[in-house]
Amino acid sequence: MSDAHDILLNLLEVERLEVDLFRGLGNGGETPTRIFGGQVIAQALAAAYQTVDERLCHSLHAYFIRPGDPKIPVIYQVDRARDGGSFTTRRVIAVQHGKQILNMSCSFHVDEDGWEHQHPMPDADGPDGLKDRTELQDEIVDRIPEKFRKEFLRQRPIDIREVAPRDFFEPTKMDDVNHLWFRMSAAAGSSPQMQHCLLAYASDMNLLGSSLRPHGVTWVKGEVMMASLDHAMWFHAPAQFQDWHLYTMDSPWSGGARGFNRGAIYDRHGTLIASTAQEGLIRPLKPRD
Repeated sequence: MSDAHDILLNLLEVERLEVDLFRGLGNGGETPTRIFGGQVIAQALAAAYQTVDERLCHSLHAYFIRPGDPKIPVIYQVDRARDGGSFTTRRVIAVQHGKQILNMSCSFHVDEDGWEHQHPMPDADGPDGLKDRTELQDEIVDRIPEKFRKEFLRQRPIDIREVAPRDFFEPTKMDDVNHLWFRMSAAAGSSPQMQHCLLAYASDMNLLGSSLRPHGVTWVKGEVMMASLDHAMWFHAPAQFQDWHLYTMDSPWSGGARGFNRGAIYDRHGTLIASTAQEGLIRPLKPRD
C-alpha cells in the first residue's frame, strides 16, 4: 500500500471526541490551499456512520458554506434526527474556527427487496490503454511554475484515467459529457461503510469541470473562479472501489456564474452504483497579467 493510500484511509478514520462529536484531519487530501470538498463530505459521512447500526447510506445532500482550512482539524457534530423502523436520518455540521464550513443531511435504509431497473452504462473506451494521472502530469510538468511543481507531482491515492482529457493550458470547446475511470486498489477488504466514504471522496473529482468544457476555459489560465456550492449523492448498489468504475458526467446547464453537473458511477460490469449532482460557482475572471 502506498503512502498516499495510507493517508487517505487515515483521513477517513475520524476520531470520536464525545458521543456525537468527531474530529477529522484537515491536511493530506487532493488540494493544499483549502480542503478538498470530497474530503469533507467523506469525513462527515464517516462520522454519521459511527452513529448508525447495520444500515447503509442511500443518499446525502451537502452544502459547502466556507472554504476548509487544511492547517487545522475539522470538528463534526452529528445530530441524530431520526431512528425509524426502516430509515435513519442524520444531520452533520462541519466546523472550523468556530464557523460552519459544511452541513449535510444523510439517510440510511434497511436492506429491502423491491422492483429493479436502471439505465445502461454508456459506451465509453475502457481504462486499459488510457493515460493515468501520472502520465498526463509528466507531459505538462515543464509548463507548471517551479514553485507549484512539488505539489503538482505529489502522489494521489485515486487512480484516474480520463477518456477525453482536456489541455488545461490550451483548452478547446468540448462536449459537456465527460467520462473517466477511477479506482483505489487499497480499498480491497474495506467495510461497506468505508467503501461508501471512499466513493463519496472520489465523487467530487472532475464533476464541476464538466460545466467548463463547452466554454473552453480552465482554472489554470486564471479565467475562472471555481468553487463547489453543494453536492448530492445517491448510493444504489454496494461498491467495490478497488475495481475500475466508470464515472460519466454531464452539465445540462450553466448561467449566472453557476454550473450544474450530474454524474453516474457504474462498475465495470455495468451496474449503476451511485448517482451524483452538484452546482458550483464558475465566475468569469480577467486573464492574469
